[in-house]
Parts: sequence; structure tokens; C-alpha cells
Amino acid sequence: MNAMRKKRFWASCFCLMAIFFLLVTLQVVVELGKSERKMTKTSISQNSALKDEELPSDTKTILNNDRYPILLWWSPLTGETGRLGRCGQDACFFTINRTYQHNSMTKAFLFYGTDFSIDSLPLPRKDHHDWALFHEESPKNNYKLFQRPAITLFNHTATFSRHSHLPLTTQYLESIEALKSLRYMIPLQNKNSLRKRLAPLVYVQSDCDPPSDRDSYVQELMAHIEVDSYGACLHNRDLPEQLKNPASMDNDNFYKILAQYKFVLAFENAVCEDYITEKLWRPLKLGVVPVYYGSPSVKDWLPSNKSAILVTGFSHPKNLAQYIKALDADDEKYEAYLEWKLKGDISNQHLLAAIKERTWGVQDIMKDNYIDAFECMVCTRIWGNMRRQAKGMLPKKWNAEASHLSCPKPQPFVFSSRNTHRTALREMWIPSFEQSKREAHALRQLVERNRNFTAQEFWTMVFRE
Repeated sequence: MNAMRKKRFWASCFCLMAIFFLLVTLQVVVELGKSERKMTKTSISQNSALKDEELPSDTKTILNNDRYPILLWWSPLTGETGRLGRCGQDACFFTINRTYQHNSMTKAFLFYGTDFSIDSLPLPRKDHHDWALFHEESPKNNYKLFQRPAITLFNHTATFSRHSHLPLTTQYLESIEALKSLRYMIPLQNKNSLRKRLAPLVYVQSDCDPPSDRDSYVQELMAHIEVDSYGACLHNRDLPEQLKNPASMDNDNFYKILAQYKFVLAFENAVCEDYITEKLWRPLKLGVVPVYYGSPSVKDWLPSNKSAILVTGFSHPKNLAQYIKALDADDEKYEAYLEWKLKGDISNQHLLAAIKERTWGVQDIMKDNYIDAFECMVCTRIWGNMRRQAKGMLPKKWNAEASHLSCPKPQPFVFSSRNTHRTALREMWIPSFEQSKREAHALRQLVERNRNFTAQEFWTMVFRE
């Protein structure tokens, strides 16, 4: 009897153990199945990503399969001899190698405005050859491109104008957060104390006598109010030795020197709509009131209605000096120009939208820079037309307009009889502007002739007109 009970007991234990091991085995199988499915899914995802991101690296393979359009930098801005770049769902081959000029897949020629030269252009220009212009700099670098006959030779543009296909108006502003930051802000009480050894105004320029004639204005202003001038232009105060190099203009120690002042003279080197540089943004970021002269449309870009003093609002430097002196003596009125920053309140919806909507970034590793954005804009448009043609449709024609890059004739400041001497503006910039009109007309005629031309032909036509 006891023997039977023992047998039943061991049999029951064996059954329980068998069931336990069966359940464990089943669970292992299930988990392995899940794991395998997960791994398979991951593998598929990774393979998909590879298909999406990996592009052929061999230039010969790229060019032989006639799949990728070639975008040739005629101005060797990037220095890249060959790169297959991804632009969303599209990819284009970017290069500075001019041997690809006559390749059947070459669809666009990219130009950098400052380096644009008439000595050699990609002519003859075929119907499927688009020209794209990237020019973010001052007109003083290449005046003829700012004339209608020249700018309208291009199909795609990226310029400082809000009207261009890729506006670069905010190219010197990293972010809205940089404007709001109080990192360099010095309390007004400290600034008032610093006024014992510092002028109310600071001027830092080493590019003297530009088309805006800013040095003439500042020189006259100095007759009515004290100005500390650290640059080569109208120099009267020295920077520390380690900050005298122009490369130090973005140095923290340089920022700290400027932040001590109440007002910064922020004068652009040219007067063009939407041409706004670090001259404006720097003092706004530092918590200093900019006294601004430059873009006539600057009000469209200021963080608030009361964040800068506009030179154009005063009939004479003497009147501006009187206004600054009054603000310097009245803390409440002065701080009204900094209220937006102290509260972190940017009321300009146009500025907020422009920063939010731009497809490129400034010192932002999460976004393309504006050169990449320019390349991709052209690449995407080229692919769009290739798809249209594949469907039997006509390609879309993109054209630059005069508003994409334009500046008025430089105008000198005239204050009194002592200011009537021949300045660099009268001697160089105004004649240069007038000649640029003839250059633009000559360039247009020669390009439309659609064959190569020499520099001698160009200059003969310029001076014959």
C-alpha cells in the first residue's frame, strides 16, 4: 500500500515537472518568435533606411547610369570635386569640375555672386541649362548683378532680399532665443557708472568709405557728441591687443566690451532693402541700443517697434546727437528701448515667422546651412521638371526678377560747406554704380548671343555704349 502511494506520488511529481518544462519550452518558443519578428522588422527597417540614405560613392557609377542630375558650381564656392547629395526624396551630383559642362545630365550651373566673372561663362547655354545665383553680400562686391539686365539672366536666386527664391535676410541671426538672451546684458546702473570713462556711443568699423558713406555721417556726428571708435575708420580708441584681429569680432571678450555701452552705431556698408547684417543683430543680442542706418525696410525686421533708433528719422547728425543725449540722461526713456529684451517679448510677427519658416539654420547642427539649402532648392526644382517631362508635360520655367537683388544709386551725405570735398563715394562708388548699368547691358547682350566671348569683347561693348 505504501509502495503504491509512493509510485503515485512520484508519478504525479513527474507529470507536474513535465507540464512545467512544457510551459517553459512553449514560453521560450514564443519569446524567440517575438524576438525573431522584431529582428526581422528591424532588419527590414534598417535595409529600408540604407536604401533611402546610402547613395553610390563611385563617381563613374553615378555618372554612367544617367539617373542623377548634375549641378555644376561654376564659381568654385564649395571646393567639392564631386558629391552625391540627398535632398529629401531626391539626389543630385554637385561638383566644381568644369569638365562636366557638356554632360547630358548637367542641368544647372550655380554661381556665387562675389566670384561671378565675365571671363568665362558656361556658353552656349542650352534650353535645359538653368542658372542659379547665390549672393548674400553687399553690392560693392559685384554691382552689375544688382542691375535688371544681369539679375534676370538667372533662373533661381538666394539673396538677402525677401523677394528672392531663397531669402537670406536673417542670415546673421541664429535664433529668436539669441535675441532674447540676457547673457551679455549689463544692468543700467552699471552702464551709468561706466559712462565716467566711456562715451555713450561706440563705433567699430575698419572697412572705411563704403557706398553708404557712413564715415561721413559719423564724422559729423562726432562734432556733436562723444563717440568711441575702435576700428580703423575714425579711430580714437584702442582695443586690447588680443582683440585687434578682425577675426575676434565674434569673441566673447569683444562682446563684453560692446555690451558696456548704451548705444552702438550700426551702419551698413550699403543701403539696400533687406540688406541687414550683424551690425544690427549684434547690439540687439548684447542688450545695447543700435543707432541704425542701412536697409530702408529695417522696421519689418526689428523685434519691436521700439528697439532701435533709426538715423533716417533725424534731419541732421546734430539732431540725432541731441536725442541720444536726452536718452542718456533719462533712465526711464532709455530703458524703453530695452523693454522688449528685459521682458523677452518679441512682438514682430513677421520676424518670428521668418525665423520659424526658414529651411536653413545659423550655427545649428540640426539644420542645413544656407548653401546646402540653396543647392537643395535647385536640385528639387530640377527633379520636379524631370518628373513633369517624364509625364509628357512641359517643364516649369523659373525666372529671377529685378526685386531679387537690387540697390539704389549710392547717395552722399551733405551737411555743410566743409563736407563738399571729393569723398570715396563721389570718386569711386557712384561712378562704379553708373558703369555697372553699362556692364549689365553688355553682359545681357553677349549672353543672349549664346556663344563664348572674350573680356576684350565685353569691355569694348561696355565703353562703346
